[in-house]
Amino acid sequence: MEIATVARPYAEALFQIAQKQDLLHWSQLIEALAKIGSHPQVLEVANNPTLRKDQIASVLFQIFHCENDEPVKNFIRVLVENDRVALLPEIARQFEELKNASQGSAIVQIVSAFPLTEAQTNELVSKLEKRFGRKLIPTIEIDKSLIGGVCVTVGDEVLDLSVRGKLQKMQETLVS
Repeated sequence: MEIATVARPYAEALFQIAQKQDLLHWSQLIEALAKIGSHPQVLEVANNPTLRKDQIASVLFQIFHCENDEPVKNFIRVLVENDRVALLPEIARQFEELKNASQGSAIVQIVSAFPLTEAQTNELVSKLEKRFGRKLIPTIEIDKSLIGGVCVTVGDEVLDLSVRGKLQKMQETLVS
C-alpha cells in the first residue's frame, strides 16, 4: 500500500481537528512532530518490539514535549497503536496541502537546472499562479540533470519544461 494513501486519513482527521481549533498552531505543531518523528532514534523507539504500545507512547510524549497537551497525546497514541509513527512526515505534508487548499493556495515544487534569482522565481510563480488559478507557495530545488529549464509540480500536476524532458519526448516520438 502506498504511504500517501495510508497517511491520508490521519492528515484529514488532524486537519478537521485543527480547523475547529487553531489551524496555524496545529500546522506548526505537526511540522515539528514530523521533523522529530523522522529521526532514526525516534523511529527505533517506535518500532521497538520489546516495548509495549503504552511505553512507546509515553516515551514519545516526553520526546515531543506534549505531556500536558491531550489532543496531541491522543494523536500520538493513535499513531503508536496503529504502528504509523513513521508516517509523520507524510501526514505533515498532506496536512499542509489541506491547509493551503482551504486558504486558496498550494505549494509549487520548482526543480531547476540552475539556481534562480528572486526576480526569476517571482516571475515564474506569477505565471504559474495564472495557469493554476491560485496562490502558490514555491519550494525550489536544483537538479543539474535537467540540463536546462524547470520541472514544476503542483499537487498531482506535473509540468516538465526541462531540456531533459523535451529530449525524452523527442526520443519517444522518434522510436514510435
